Amino acid sequence: MRGAGARRGLAIATVTLAALLGATSTGLAAPPPPPNPSDSSIDSAKGDANAKAGEVGKLTNQLAQAEQKLSALQDDVELKQEQAMKALVDLQTAQDEATQAHNDAKSARQEADAAVGAIEKARADAKKFAAASFEQGSTIGSISAYLTSDSPKDLLARAQLLDAIGGSRLNAMDRLQQAQTEKANKDSAARKALELAQQKQDAATRAKGTADAAQSAAVSAQQAQAAQNTQLEASKNSVEQQLYAAQAKVNGLQGQRQRYQDWLAQKQREDEERARQAALRAAAANNDGGGDNGGGSRGRPSPAAGSSIEAVIARALSKVGMPYAWGGGNGSGPTRGIRDGGVADRYGDYRKIGFDCSGLMIYAFAGVQGLPHFSGYQYTSGRRVPLSQMRRGDMLFWGGSGGIHHVALYLGNGQMVEAPQSGSYVRVTSVRYGGIMPYATRLIG
Repeated sequence: MRGAGARRGLAIATVTLAALLGATSTGLAAPPPPPNPSDSSIDSAKGDANAKAGEVGKLTNQLAQAEQKLSALQDDVELKQEQAMKALVDLQTAQDEATQAHNDAKSARQEADAAVGAIEKARADAKKFAAASFEQGSTIGSISAYLTSDSPKDLLARAQLLDAIGGSRLNAMDRLQQAQTEKANKDSAARKALELAQQKQDAATRAKGTADAAQSAAVSAQQAQAAQNTQLEASKNSVEQQLYAAQAKVNGLQGQRQRYQDWLAQKQREDEERARQAALRAAAANNDGGGDNGGGSRGRPSPAAGSSIEAVIARALSKVGMPYAWGGGNGSGPTRGIRDGGVADRYGDYRKIGFDCSGLMIYAFAGVQGLPHFSGYQYTSGRRVPLSQMRRGDMLFWGGSGGIHHVALYLGNGQMVEAPQSGSYVRVTSVRYGGIMPYATRLIG
């Protein structure tokens, strides 16, 4: 009896040691294996990204050259605009000069016409004067003008008067003839000025037309280049978007590869831990002589087991309302989720602090037993009991031929606490029996 008691004590100590070792494990076991992209897929994605980057660089250079050309064309448009403005000013000046020359020529012709009329009248008057003097004998050199004088003094006065009148008439005729000549010269000069002004106006008109045509051509070239720049810019933006997508694909594939490698490392650590715990349980069973160590799966748990169950449930319920985060949760509490390359990423789980379904179980049972971060491994981490015998504190699982995909903690009375899925929160809800596994897993009692 003494030896049996010692063996029983050793067995209990060994089981306790195993429980303590399990409780101190990190619980960082492998989740379901993420996709593992092939090297060729990653290399192909990198090649596509590099090609897009090269195309973006090429378009950037083309766009820079096009911008330079557009700037030069814009400068040319401004120059042509100024040249057109100069031609407009020159044309206006030429038109003003032509108008003035036309007015001057018109005045010169009027003056010349007036001078001709005056000359003709003077000539007619001179002819009448000469005829009258001849008839009356009163012209210079007329004998009667002298013979009818009363005295020598009167004779001298008449001679001087007749001479003055004759000379005045002749001088007036000379001045009129000179004026006629000057007016004729002015008229000729005015006509020449008018012709020159008209030539300047015609030249200015042609220059204005040329400048307008040059400006129109410059504007058309600038608009065509602007349209080409717009097309280049659109092409560059499009290829840049393709580049970003290609880079994102590379990053996604590399992230999947890294997650797969992390999963392999976690799985290896979990397998080693499971093997160690299995060895400890086997040793404890051998030391106990192969007997039953604790009351089976029926009936109520012992007071000590019941206290442990309530502690587990209390820990789980304390996190109700905490966000779901795929890959989140460990023995110390909620942690930041991780990327899955799919649904969880779309919900931003990798930015949230919370639990996933198996992470919540790790936290709840942290004081009792370390659990792997994978519901499939948790399903086989304790004694399995039929659902008809499940009790408060058991873990319930859902799955099918493809494996386990969800776990929750049974609270009794048809209720359970769970971390459902991305976009939700830790909650208490009724047990769902659709897709539920036929056994519950019991870690306590």
